[in-house]
Amino acid sequence: MSAENIETIVNLSKRRGFVFPSSDIYGGLGSSWDYGQLGVELANNIKQNWWRWLVYERDDIEGIDSSIIQNRLVWKYSGHEDTFSDPMVDCRECNSRWRADKLEKPECPNCGSKDLTEPRPFNLMFRTTMGATSAEDDPTALAYLRPETAQGIFINFLNVLNTSRRKLPFGIAQIGKSFRNEVTPGNFIFRTREFEQMEMEYFVNPEDAPRILQEWIDSFWQWFQDLGISEKNLLKYEQTDAERAHYAVRTVDILYRFFPEREDEDKQWDELMGIANRTDYDLKAHSKKPENEEGKRLNSDTTDDLSYFDPHTNKRFYPYVIEPAAGVNRTLLAVLMDAYTEKEDERGEKRVILKLKPELAPIKVAILPLKKNKDEIVEMAQKIKKDLLGSMRAVYDDTGSIGKLYARQDEIGTPFCVTVDFDSLEDDSVTVRDRDTWEQVRVNADQLKNYLQERLIKS
Repeated sequence: MSAENIETIVNLSKRRGFVFPSSDIYGGLGSSWDYGQLGVELANNIKQNWWRWLVYERDDIEGIDSSIIQNRLVWKYSGHEDTFSDPMVDCRECNSRWRADKLEKPECPNCGSKDLTEPRPFNLMFRTTMGATSAEDDPTALAYLRPETAQGIFINFLNVLNTSRRKLPFGIAQIGKSFRNEVTPGNFIFRTREFEQMEMEYFVNPEDAPRILQEWIDSFWQWFQDLGISEKNLLKYEQTDAERAHYAVRTVDILYRFFPEREDEDKQWDELMGIANRTDYDLKAHSKKPENEEGKRLNSDTTDDLSYFDPHTNKRFYPYVIEPAAGVNRTLLAVLMDAYTEKEDERGEKRVILKLKPELAPIKVAILPLKKNKDEIVEMAQKIKKDLLGSMRAVYDDTGSIGKLYARQDEIGTPFCVTVDFDSLEDDSVTVRDRDTWEQVRVNADQLKNYLQERLIKS
């Protein structure tokens, strides 16, 4: 089974340390969340899995980390400054604001009034200033927090191409924060103003783009399943001409069943990631600048031409770009929802088990002393934890009865618990308990590390 709704994960996250409301002691800040001690580990494990798969296990992708604040001209020529906006309407009755394209009918979802303003564009980029002067006093001081990581890749296309001596096809990957001034964010970490993207731009010959796009669609479809997400909760959606960005010739979204509680099945699904054929729009946009009638450039904003010279054909052209873009927040939420399981114990009480893939689990093994007031047991448990700490994330916990300790580790997704008991002092063996099956086996302490490593790898 998976979580019945996002609220189930919200409660689990705050209770166990995955995600906290940001600025909570001051009443919070709308749509802002902090990853706790377990959430940051899960997020890092997802990012490391993505990076290893794309950058380490392939031989055609390089990684970069571009600046969050970039030259304003990046956003001018990418089109974001003029077009990166949502159509917004205001309710004249209650003064609430809504995205016009998300309203099912022309009335306010808050108060039901039909007295709405005409839609008008609302730019989603966060504005800031560089230096000591304001943007009003000095227009050159205006800057933006990046609304996406893609443009940082495009403006570094030549840098990576020339220093790595790559040939088509090849990709550039990046993981980083982006910021969008969403007017109506919500649903926990599903839609936030500050979020992290795992984005890759794959540069190809134009004639190869349709085939390679499909290859990446199939690859990411499998990648989500490799993270432990059930295929029954995934769906491919082909964007229509009206939905697709103007520069893309084909975009396929991979959807997840984020809202299983909704009666209308079509509304249960929402975007997990998008995979698009962006054509050569971006590289051209950052290369070609307006000219006057005599063919002279109207400004000198840039001098670089981001075209590619093919040594085999002796031709220069602008590569097409295939873009798989996934969000860390939504991927983490989908992983949590899919891993959520409920099971009855021997007393018929409901227990929560977070069946995370061991690779993603924040903690791999918990070392539990049967009696915390027995010095010899505590010393042996602490030694076992110390021995494991170089090879896996291990914790020691003696803050409850053994049953409560097992339940706590099940709920945060720890694959294995190791219990040190009175017999351990006699035979130097410990009890290893499996999270998913609750089966227990005795393992010699000297063989414990190898025993756990083998099962973590196989899982």
